Amino acid sequence: MSNIFTPKSTKIIEKSNFATEINGKSIRLYKLKNINGVEITITNFGLKLVSLYVPDRDGKLDDIVLGFSSIKDYLHTDEIYFGATIGRYGNRIAKGKFSINGTEYVLDNNNGNNHLHGGTNGFHNLIWDAEVISDTEIQFTRISKDMEEGYPGNLDVRVHYQLTDSNELKINYYATTDKTTIVNMTHHSYFNLSGEGNGTINNHILTINADRFTPVNYDHIPTGELAPVAHTPFDFRNPKVIGTDIKSDNEQLTISRGYDHNFVLNDYKNKDTLIVAAKITDPSSGRVMEVFTNEPGLQFYGGNFLTGKTIGKSDKPYTHRSAFCLETQHFPDSPNQPNFPCTLLKPESTYRSTCIYKFFIG
Repeated sequence: MSNIFTPKSTKIIEKSNFATEINGKSIRLYKLKNINGVEITITNFGLKLVSLYVPDRDGKLDDIVLGFSSIKDYLHTDEIYFGATIGRYGNRIAKGKFSINGTEYVLDNNNGNNHLHGGTNGFHNLIWDAEVISDTEIQFTRISKDMEEGYPGNLDVRVHYQLTDSNELKINYYATTDKTTIVNMTHHSYFNLSGEGNGTINNHILTINADRFTPVNYDHIPTGELAPVAHTPFDFRNPKVIGTDIKSDNEQLTISRGYDHNFVLNDYKNKDTLIVAAKITDPSSGRVMEVFTNEPGLQFYGGNFLTGKTIGKSDKPYTHRSAFCLETQHFPDSPNQPNFPCTLLKPESTYRSTCIYKFFIG
């Protein structure tokens, strides 16, 4: 297996109540800031994006991602995916099983009958090695050992974050393996462009560059159909207020209690091409976020399972549909769906995935 990155010494930018150790490994909080004052903090525990400060139309900076102010809250919460890096496999795998070349692999069923987001001790729940490159770049690495959470192969993983002076948060994922395996990494921030804890996102205006989506069964596994969005609540091809169709009599909305579906992105050709996946606008603040990726899919989740019981960084409750996720990805359950884009990674190849969140005023 080729070693795609050799970590150097770790530099701690900011000490805080995130500074602790678990099983001899240090958890730290890091800060990146660009010339415009846009700022992120991220912890090497699950590579969780803890905060993201972006200006509104008046230049006022607000934190627009959900999260917590201490590592204790991240360790003792049901909201384990806030801001996290997800792997080895983002989204669901049916019954926690898949096969490669006739060999069946059994994973942790941590979501009812299914495997979700890499398992109980997926990438979101582990401590990564970190190297600060500059005020605007940091990269994280780890070796996911053969059969960790049931996945074959020693996986050498690197995740690179860059905050550009064009107000882009660029996330690049790389991995190599010594045995054929599956990989599907993604980013799981919960966004509210009005500011975290500041009410509903159903008034945000969303566009998704997708003519089709993948309907799911009552176990939240794709049926295999690539269904047209036309004449359904899933048609976001033109800008639409998120809440417009949320109460429609639609089986897919009933199954997921709202939007929690993979969209099949138009214009996808290959991993070497970045495409526009989505654009979302908050009329109240003027903030706009665009999403770019080289992935074939985008999961749009509308915060349907937020209950208001979780209290966030600003001591505000995270209420029902008060945040959204836009997760660039391959499709859910792809290892068991031969008509979906392949997620196999072989020893002679390198996994590369890119997600860019770009912010501006509309």
